[in-house]
Amino acid sequence: MATYKKRDNEFKKSRGEKIEQRSFTAKIFGKLDYWATMLEDWVARNQKVIFTIIGIVILAVLGYLAYTKFIVEPRQKEAVNEMSQSMNYYNRALQLDPGPNQDTLFLNAINGAGGYGLVDITENYNGTDAANIAHYLTGMAYLRMGKYKKAVDELEQYKGADEITGPLAKGAIGDAFINNDQPKDALRYYEKAAQMRDNDFTTPRYLLKAATTALQLKQNDKAEKYLNLIQEDYPDSPEADKAAAYLGMVQNDGK
Repeated sequence: MATYKKRDNEFKKSRGEKIEQRSFTAKIFGKLDYWATMLEDWVARNQKVIFTIIGIVILAVLGYLAYTKFIVEPRQKEAVNEMSQSMNYYNRALQLDPGPNQDTLFLNAINGAGGYGLVDITENYNGTDAANIAHYLTGMAYLRMGKYKKAVDELEQYKGADEITGPLAKGAIGDAFINNDQPKDALRYYEKAAQMRDNDFTTPRYLLKAATTALQLKQNDKAEKYLNLIQEDYPDSPEADKAAAYLGMVQNDGK
């Protein structure tokens, strides 16, 4: 008999829990129904506002697409056409040794001679890929001409998203600072250039420049770290042999 009473109690308890659970579930669904009704009422009262917002978003998307198709793309093509003469001067300058003749061609490329110069492209076609490239080329030209502040100003404006020119631009800023006797600033940009991308061309190149600049600043621990990175991660690069030589210098200097 005792066993029967225990089971009867358990049955009553289980039945009570189920009723309580159904009651709780009913409350939850009741609240959901309430908020759904409230949302429907709000939507009904604010249909004009909602449709206005949706209309604004659609117009913004269509406007952006139209702007890209009918304004940005034609401006980009026009900028490239206008840039052709400057590019001709720039490429001819690269074929010459540093000197007055090279500087003249670079200046023709920058300021224009018989057409738009690179500066004209950056000013008149701002926001286009052509203007972005013009900043890069102008900065590199100024660097080769020894106009280091102007080089930094132009290269800082370049947005390089590709694998090579982004690090090259940052590294060129480092070169401008090192040539202007600002090794601390140079080291900062060499480190940025080395970290921007991981490839066998720019990374060991700027790790080595960072290392030699760190040595110049008597930061031997940092120099040793960068030199070891070159040897470990880029053993087949042209910089690896140079890194070995500099490591010997660092280790001898520490004795």
